Amino acid sequence: MTMKSFQNPDVVIVGGGLAGSEAALFLASKSLRVRLYEMRPLKNTEAHETDLLGELVCSNSLKSESLDTANGLLKAELLKLNSPLINIALNTRVPSGGALSVDRNLFARSVTEAIMNNKNIELIREELCEIDFNLPTIIATGPLTSSKMANFLAKLFGNGLFFYDAISPIIDAGSINYDKCFFKSRYDKGEADYLNCPMTKEEFQIFYNELINADKVEFKDFEKGAVFERCMPIEEMASRGEKTLTFGPMRPVGLRHPETNEEYYAVVQLRKENNEGTAYNIVGFQTKMKIGEQKRVFRLIPGLESAEFLRFGSIHRNTYVKSPGKLNRNFKFKESKYLYIAGQLSGVEGYVESIASGLTAALDLFLYLTRQKELDFPITSALRALGEYVSTEPKGGFSPSNFHFGMLPPLDKKIKDKKLKKTLMSNRALEDLDNYVKSIGL
Repeated sequence: MTMKSFQNPDVVIVGGGLAGSEAALFLASKSLRVRLYEMRPLKNTEAHETDLLGELVCSNSLKSESLDTANGLLKAELLKLNSPLINIALNTRVPSGGALSVDRNLFARSVTEAIMNNKNIELIREELCEIDFNLPTIIATGPLTSSKMANFLAKLFGNGLFFYDAISPIIDAGSINYDKCFFKSRYDKGEADYLNCPMTKEEFQIFYNELINADKVEFKDFEKGAVFERCMPIEEMASRGEKTLTFGPMRPVGLRHPETNEEYYAVVQLRKENNEGTAYNIVGFQTKMKIGEQKRVFRLIPGLESAEFLRFGSIHRNTYVKSPGKLNRNFKFKESKYLYIAGQLSGVEGYVESIASGLTAALDLFLYLTRQKELDFPITSALRALGEYVSTEPKGGFSPSNFHFGMLPPLDKKIKDKKLKKTLMSNRALEDLDNYVKSIGL
């Protein structure tokens, strides 16, 4: 395949993660010529394992598809806009009950191939540290952005922020003792796609004590206190008390044994990493334990006594800008005509939210370049709510966030049933978004 080279691209995108890849594929589908910069493999990050675009470094799950969940609504809205990456996710999915989970490698390969094979995208493998403010540009270098780009953004925004993130280990399926585990989805919702490792109270107490006392990677002095709540290491949760685990990632509710109906004190869930089922992710077990300690402590989980690790958990720096007051609701930098910040760098949290921000920025830029119009999602939509969040200073100070229903305006009437309430809010959002999409001729 010949390499493409555009003398004068219509749009420059920096970063080939979820937001950057989504924006590039969308704009290219609208016949705009895109120059996409990705620094890997010339310069690697602390967490990426490949040079593939759209690589998922934490979990392989894009969460629930149900319309009574925040992620379900956000994905449904993205599909109304024909999101390139959500469509790729659907084509590379693996069984996971009511969630959309993907074969991590197949997903990233598919994203990379889609970009490499697109005649309107020029991929350049180098680190870009200077921005031409006269060119329409989307910066989506992600939470693992390079120090040079971080310094540029800190000067541009006047305040660079960071927090630390952790990823879960992946286990070789062939090393699991299935006699001690069972397949089941919580409350039998969907197929029995999760492998459950049950614990008695005694087994949990031994595991808990070893987890608390394990050697961990220490933060440097200036890094302390920077752990992000929504991706907290399992040992950080454990330090808050054992109920943080038994009411959190190890909660046994809805996971009785399918044959004996037995209840358990705690349950560790594993989820498939690929279609072949050769690898499993320990759900919710992000960790900063040292590698030797991960082997020792995680092998205390029933069924994982001889576990072979395909990837160990790790901790890495996540960077984001202080976006309120600097970005508008379409992720555009207010002080520049053509500059956008998308993805987790903008202050959204989560895979689907990153894709959403990339598509929002791309769509707003497309409307401006071709019609001199500004994107104006309905206020009832998740896409609008996410943009409003990153552009508005909250009372308690700004920190990255997933989309949640609390960001949406209330319904006209009070509904006591929480699931019904969320479903009605989703239906309202999708109807309003559908009408808006038709009105702008997308």
